[in-house]
Amino acid sequence: MRLDEKAIARGCGAEVRTGEQLCMAQLDRFLAALATGRPLTVACTAQAPLFAQEAEAAQVPAPTFVNIREHAGWSTEGRNAGAKMAALIAAAAEPMPATPLVLLESNGVTLVLGRDAVALEAAARLQDRLDLTVLLTDAEEVTPPRTVPFPVMRGRARAATGWLGAFEVTVDGAAMPRPSSRARFDWGPGKDGATSRADIVLDLTSNPPLFPTHEVRQGYLRADPADAAAVERAIAQAGELVGTFDKPRFVTFEGSLCAHARNKRNGCTRCIDLCPTGAITPGTGPLKDQVVISAEICAGCGACAAVCPTGAATYTLPPARALARRIRTLLLAYREAGGEAPVLLLHDEAQGEPLLDALARHGDGLPARVLPLKVNEPTALDLSLIAGAFAWGASAIRVLLPARRKHGAEGLLRNLDYANAALAGLGLGHASPRAAAIETDDPFSLGEALTALPRTPFAFAPSTHQAIGTPREMALQAFRTLRAAAKAPAETVPMPALAPFGVAKVGTEGCTLCLACTSVCPTSAFSANPERPQLRFLEDACVQCNLCAATCPEKVISLEPRLNFAEAATVPQVVKEEEPAACQRCGKLFGTKASIARVKAKLSAHWMFADPGRQALLDLCEECRIDAATSGGIDPYAGPERPATRTTEDYLREAERAKRDKP
Repeated sequence: MRLDEKAIARGCGAEVRTGEQLCMAQLDRFLAALATGRPLTVACTAQAPLFAQEAEAAQVPAPTFVNIREHAGWSTEGRNAGAKMAALIAAAAEPMPATPLVLLESNGVTLVLGRDAVALEAAARLQDRLDLTVLLTDAEEVTPPRTVPFPVMRGRARAATGWLGAFEVTVDGAAMPRPSSRARFDWGPGKDGATSRADIVLDLTSNPPLFPTHEVRQGYLRADPADAAAVERAIAQAGELVGTFDKPRFVTFEGSLCAHARNKRNGCTRCIDLCPTGAITPGTGPLKDQVVISAEICAGCGACAAVCPTGAATYTLPPARALARRIRTLLLAYREAGGEAPVLLLHDEAQGEPLLDALARHGDGLPARVLPLKVNEPTALDLSLIAGAFAWGASAIRVLLPARRKHGAEGLLRNLDYANAALAGLGLGHASPRAAAIETDDPFSLGEALTALPRTPFAFAPSTHQAIGTPREMALQAFRTLRAAAKAPAETVPMPALAPFGVAKVGTEGCTLCLACTSVCPTSAFSANPERPQLRFLEDACVQCNLCAATCPEKVISLEPRLNFAEAATVPQVVKEEEPAACQRCGKLFGTKASIARVKAKLSAHWMFADPGRQALLDLCEECRIDAATSGGIDPYAGPERPATRTTEDYLREAERAKRDKP
């Protein structure tokens, strides 16, 4: 592996020390660098345990590690990878915040669901470590064991909620065995709707799973009873699930920013629609206007954070701002070291690292201009990161996904489409999409796809702006930077459906200025003027949540996703205003002339307003109207003269008269 020391030093902007056998004959060089007490990055991961051990012995912080061998040097283009190495080293030194944690506690209370003797055998092997209850479906006859050290029941698990340490399973047909059971279990009377609480659920029924994406529900273990190896793995895992466990809090949530609902109207449901685990549900009670995210259930795909238009849900491994800083450092260091037309390759640890390793060891390796960056979950990448990468100089972005699409990938794919639509509208698109996913499990297919990418750099220098603000603000900043650099004339760019930017159009002829839209808008994109009858709209704040359109009683609001770069989008614009109506008695402004005219027109045919005096009350404010009605002697219950009351005697007299008049 050839090291271009000048390019590395130029791109990193730090002191660079090199070696050929840093972990062996030249270990003293590492120890000397460690002794300086300065932050240290080691561009070798093969002997990371050794280096970490030496740092621990010296009682200094462990160094940061970065892989420039498989990711850069071991490649047919390795001799030209100096700028890439510099970029990888510089990005690795960018600090990341600590991950927040949520505590799960399990006391080992376990519900074993089974259909046959396999469930009893599994429970027998776990009885010394767990507190067990076995629930058999009675689908097959099971011979009762001679001694039963744990409860055995019959029942069908109909539904389940919860997580490791807090499961609740709803059971139908729950029944205890009769003591007289001999060759097979004989069950007593059953009960529907019983609830079983457990810390762990071991499902050996081969029935459909109790949870969506069950494989990521901690504490829920499932195996086909006919697959002995799978049963063995499940038994081993169950035995280890006792104690307290730290689980990453993958998503932070700020409920006040949520655009889910207002006044019993649903608006944005992007996160609920995409969450594969059911961790996100509509709130109730005091939280009825927002969603609720269960940190205990969340499996960390980050799809909610990828599509949240307001920034209410944000990913934490790491937060968008921190990851944006690393992407910025990577791309700008590459440029500073002399690199051109970089391709940003985003991948994860579980799938991406083995593929890159195999490609480097058994194939041609990564092209010199492909900059790999490991993220916790590619499906959590929001639009700000993709747009920011292009503004900081990426000529293309590729996201590595498994051939079998991951849970929650839909949000990421939407964001890639949004980025391509914005670039195309700014005249920066290309026949080969600048942003796309590579879905493969084959390292050689990955290498071919990356090598075939056209070299299409932007014709302008990358921006150096900092990653500041919410993900939405960072995305808008990046798109505005790209438009300014490209000198694109387009003021508005159409965007695909569900894009988080756009305009809410109001049919002003049908609008009555009821201002219902202003009361439900979660971002204050719609606002009222306290001084006069006026509806205003701020396009930069609109997240296309649809609450305004769902609430509008006249149904005159429609949404149009777009990016608007005009200055008018950054300041509130008057959508509709009307001449205010002044009280004819005190002069107070209390409505609009148009609304009062509409009310008069609707009431003109009503008997209560046939009297001009009564109709004049409509020209008064609420206080003067009450005063005029009471002091003027107007009876609000008065109406047309009612017909005289007729009694039985009246009807009898009329009948007698009719009889006499009859010829």
